[in-house]
Amino acid sequence: MAQFNNVMEIFKLLDKSNCRLCNKPTCLAFAAAVFNGQIQLSECPTIETEVIKKYSGKIANQKNIERERDESIEKLKRKIALIDLSSSAKKLGATFSNDKLTFKCLGKDINVDKKGNILTDIHVHSWIAIPALNYIISGAGKPVSGKWVPLRELEGGKDWYRLFAQRCEIPLKKVADTYTDLFEDMIHLFNGRQVENHYTSDISLVLYPLPKMPVLICYWKPEDGLESTLNIFFDSTAEENLNIESIYTLCTGLVIMFEKIALRHG
Repeated sequence: MAQFNNVMEIFKLLDKSNCRLCNKPTCLAFAAAVFNGQIQLSECPTIETEVIKKYSGKIANQKNIERERDESIEKLKRKIALIDLSSSAKKLGATFSNDKLTFKCLGKDINVDKKGNILTDIHVHSWIAIPALNYIISGAGKPVSGKWVPLRELEGGKDWYRLFAQRCEIPLKKVADTYTDLFEDMIHLFNGRQVENHYTSDISLVLYPLPKMPVLICYWKPEDGLESTLNIFFDSTAEENLNIESIYTLCTGLVIMFEKIALRHG
């Protein structure tokens, strides 16, 4: 059964003309609606018949996936209700006032109340919500060590690093290869910080998706016939502050976000 793993897989099948004949403002919006089970792929008037035959009726039930994510969030919210947020704030690198825990996510304020509701001016997708709530529930508040390691060197990363490379590092490298403003956007839109180049990389940049969960992105430009390379590193304390599945979820979401930005400006 042919299935789509993300919105971008659907988007790549479209002609990207933004014709609006499907009653969606852009092809990307159409792809998102198909992925979420709101409309059928066949409702695109320009897509080839062969593509429709391959995927029509075979798309994974994304509504069920979304329902499972919503159920996971509700379970986490119930756990939040049992936590004393005021006493947890300091160790998490957050503040507490007006019955809300506040911390930064990529430079933007995220507020969480005592019932686990996330209140913010930005759209909070499940890839932010689930890791953020897990960070509050189980984060040890371990201070950042400053020692960077690849995912495979984290204790739980051994089982995840191959999938992580396929879903995170390789797609982000493709974005960096084609969208030259990627790292500028990371700095100016998401409070990224360029640091001294690590591992002889051409670009080294740190993002903070959560206060004590920094991510180091290193990019080597193509040179002398060799392809470019991109690797993502974590602080050695990462898994003490966030479980490995949430680390993967968070990074996958970041990559999807940067893919969308690149498509909008491409």
